[in-house]
This record gives sequence, structure tokens and C-alpha cells, in this order.
Amino acid sequence: MRTLFAALIATTALAGAAQAATVYPLDRATILNGSPFDFKVEFKSVVKPEDVKVTVNGQDYKSVFGTEAKFVAEEKGKDDKVLGSALILRGAKLPAGTYKIEVAAGDDKKSVTWDVYATADKPKAKNIIFFLGDGLSVAHRTGARIMSKGMTEGKANGHLNMDTLDRAAFIGTSSTNAIATDSANTMSAYMTGHKTAVNALGVYADRTPNTLDDPRVETIAEAVRRTTKKSIGIVSGAEIEDATPAAVVAHTRARADKAEIVGMMYDVKPDVILGGGSAYFLSKDVAGSKRKDDKDYIKLFKDAGYSLATDKNELAKVSGDKILGLFHTGNMDSVLDRQQLKKGTVDKFPNQPGLVEMTKVALDNLSKNPEGFFLMVEGASIDKMSHPMDWDRAMYETIEFDQAVGLGLEFLKKNPDTLIVVTGDHTHGVSVIGTIDDEKPGTDMREKVGTYADAGFPNYEDKDGDGYPDKVDVTRRLAVFSSNFPDYYETWRPKMDGPFEPAVQNEKKQYVANEAYKNVPGAVFREGNLPRSADTAVHAVDDVILQSTGPGSEGFKGYLEESDVYKVLVDTFALGAKK
Repeated sequence: MRTLFAALIATTALAGAAQAATVYPLDRATILNGSPFDFKVEFKSVVKPEDVKVTVNGQDYKSVFGTEAKFVAEEKGKDDKVLGSALILRGAKLPAGTYKIEVAAGDDKKSVTWDVYATADKPKAKNIIFFLGDGLSVAHRTGARIMSKGMTEGKANGHLNMDTLDRAAFIGTSSTNAIATDSANTMSAYMTGHKTAVNALGVYADRTPNTLDDPRVETIAEAVRRTTKKSIGIVSGAEIEDATPAAVVAHTRARADKAEIVGMMYDVKPDVILGGGSAYFLSKDVAGSKRKDDKDYIKLFKDAGYSLATDKNELAKVSGDKILGLFHTGNMDSVLDRQQLKKGTVDKFPNQPGLVEMTKVALDNLSKNPEGFFLMVEGASIDKMSHPMDWDRAMYETIEFDQAVGLGLEFLKKNPDTLIVVTGDHTHGVSVIGTIDDEKPGTDMREKVGTYADAGFPNYEDKDGDGYPDKVDVTRRLAVFSSNFPDYYETWRPKMDGPFEPAVQNEKKQYVANEAYKNVPGAVFREGNLPRSADTAVHAVDDVILQSTGPGSEGFKGYLEESDVYKVLVDTFALGAKK
């Protein structure tokens, strides 16, 4: 009888859940005082407007929000399938406080609670530099430190710049629709204070197929523009409309809406924009363009007063209050390819600046504003080289990212009213387990992997003192492996001919091991542990580490969600002070 009773309770609960409306912002949302957001209710069936009741803290919602929402009788999905009715109110605002929103239309009911929070009355810092290592994991830092600084008798011979930041926190990265995550929803949570779904930027992902009509939330760039006269900068080695830089300004359910994201960037007009991705700025009639319209955003930005730079020489000479630097049609090449191997697309784009050069120009320009600035700097290819398990390139990218952090710390010495944050958006399943020693006897590369006492120390050298190993293919190098992978051939070696491409698609549209690496001496086939739809390794759900220093950094401690990080940022700038 007890089992039957429990089953009836479970069935009833499931039935109730199936009928529950969806409310955006979601339950337990945290909202900045005075920040505009879209309020939406999705009913699970078609209802009559007169049957809808929405209250906020027991009062009719219209009296609280000061306006009436639009009622959509039949919201439609794919193939015009009717999904149910909806209520939408764009640009709602609330003063600080705790709010309980109750929605009902017959049996379709839902209740959520929001925390609308105020910030400090006065700014704690004049500037914020937010360094984001895409995919930055503990192993990346460890490997970069060993490669760059060396190790003697178990002690590092030097520290990374990010090692010296004095405050730290663990950060949860999961999305609203899965424990797993991508660079869009993670960075969006940092930049808006709202968690969202995989692939989404600056919106709550609703049920409609249109990727551009989802309920919006304010980004940090918009909040800075709305409440201050500070400058804004975005620097990335990726396409500038890629997920991480896009999250500073964008609103879309699909991070792939890159042409539209360029338009959103133009709407906000960050003062400094440096990275790749020029293909989405070019009119469709220009060779290499990826736009489907005739909008020429390079011209539009220039007409808006921006100086344009297309290579590192032009970047070194660029002047003016506003700078647009586009140095590649797609993602910029890795530092290993640019500086040592000259592979990838370096032959087509031979004069690309690095992250350090771009960061320096951004800091020099933005610091001219007496009101201060917000700067986001992304080390994009830590992630882009970790997906294909090209660990040597990923470690070099981490070194370059850390050198950019070093510029930020030098800036802090002269400008102590600056908050510096260094973190990742998500992790990878990567570990350094020892070394691979080519000088061990035999041809079986697996037997050349040294663990425990047999690992010894790698023999990287940095005789020119630039922070990078003088060569990547040393005889005893780091043994780095991923916890997840598609079918591929493990070569045990750096990829000297260009970035690794572990898997390729077959006639069944499944990803199989790339036979280009099959005949590398000592290569072994590794059967994947991911679905055959995966072409590379995937993100891990592990927490990321955030480190910080400067005024406001005391807010980073213990465990925080990425959306909590936003609260510290806006509090540092006092963007939600009570009027």
C-alpha cells in the first residue's frame, strides 16, 4: 500500500509539473536594481486573456511594473505548431527587493521568486579588467608554468602572473538546461548576472524558433553605458562576434547568429574592439564575406569615428578615441603557429598581433578616459586548441594569456583603483600526468610515458627569455591527456604541421579517427568514449578557479555561480545604487 501511495504522489507531482507555466526570469533569478529585463510567461496550453492572473507580491502585476504585458493567444513553434498562449512585457524594471511572482490560468500555475539587489552607493574601483581564459583549467596553468618557468627538484622556478593574485573562488559553470555548458551561456552569466541555456547570449532561451525574440536581460556593456560615462573595450584572439566577446553586448538564443551580433556590437559601440572575424563585417558582395546582406559594418564603424587596423603594424600606429582592429577573417592563429611554426593560416595572415599587443593598445586607449573603463580580454585559443586535444598549442596559449594578465598587473601598479579578475568560463577534461621521453629505448610510444618517479622533469628551454619554450618538440615533454575524446590516433607528439584534427566525418556523417595520423611512428588508435557525433573533446563540468586583486576583489570567495560574479562587478562600479 505504501508503495502504491508513493507512486500516486509521484504521478500527481509529474502531472502538476507538466501543466506548470514557465516564467522568465526563472526562479531564484538575481536582477540588478533598475536594470531592464523582459518578463515572459509561457502557458502550456491556449488560454483566454481574461483567465490569466499575474501578481507580484500579491499585487496585480500592472500596478507593480506600471504597464500591461502583450498577450499572445497562440505562440507557435516549428511547422506552426501551437505551443500555447504567452504574456510578454519588454523592458520591465524593479527597485531593490524580494519579489514573488505568481501566475495562473486555470490549472496552469507557476510561482517564482526574484532577488532584485542594489549595489554600493559609490564605486569601489574606477576600472575593471576582466581576463577570461576560454576553457582555462588547472592543468593548463600547471602545464604553462612548467613550460614557461621550468621546475627544479619539485619546485617551480617561477610563478605565472595569475599565480600572484591574492583572492580566489570556485565558480560553478552549469547552464539552465544541463549540468554541461558552453562558452555562450557561461560568459553570458558573467556578463549579465543571469544563468541561461547552452548557446544563448543575453537572453532566457524560450520555446519559440526565432532566435532573436527571446526574453532579454541587460549586459554589462549596456549597464555601463546606461549609468556611467566609462569606456568599454573587447579584446579576443577569436572572431570578435564569437561567444565570449559577443556576451559583452549580445542578445540571441543562438551564438551562431554572428552577422546579427556584429549589428548588436555596433549598437553598443565599445570604444575598443580588437580581434578576428572580419568576414561578418563585410558586405555580401565582398570576397570572403559571410554576411547575407549588403551592410558594410567596417564603413559604418569608420563613419562612427573608429580608426581601423588590420595588422600589427597598423595597430601600433592607430590613434583616436575609438579603435576597430580586425586581423583575420576568422579566428586568429595560435601563438605557437604565429611565432615559431608558421603553420595554420599564418601564410594568409602573416602579420597578426598577439593578445599582449592587443591588450596593451586597449589599455593605452581606454585609460585616457578620466571616468574609467571596463575591459574584457579573452584568451580564446586555450579552448580552441583544447577541443582537438592539441595540448602544446593550448599551453602556449595559456602562457600568452598569462603575459596579457601581466600587463594588467603592471597597469594596476600605476592605477590602484583597478579591479582585475582572471578566470575561465568552463573547464576541459585535461590532466598533466608526467612526461613523454623519446630517449627511452624501443618504438612503443606508450612505454615512453613516464609517471610517478619515472616522470622526471621535461627539458624545455627558454634561452631567449620570451617566456615560451624555444622549441616545442623537445625530447622529454609534458604528457597531457583528455578524459574524453572521439576516435583518434594518439601520436604522443606535438603537431608540427598544423593544429591537430583528431576526427573526420565519414559517409554516415559519423566522426572517425583521422587517418592522416595513422602512420605517424608509434601512433596508436584510441576508441572514443564520446558519441560518434563528436569530432573533438568536450567541456568538463568541473568548477573553474577565479582569482582577483584590487578594490572589490573581496567579494570573490568560497563558491559562487557565474551569475554571482556579475554582482561583484556591478557592485564595484556601483551600477545599481539606490537613487
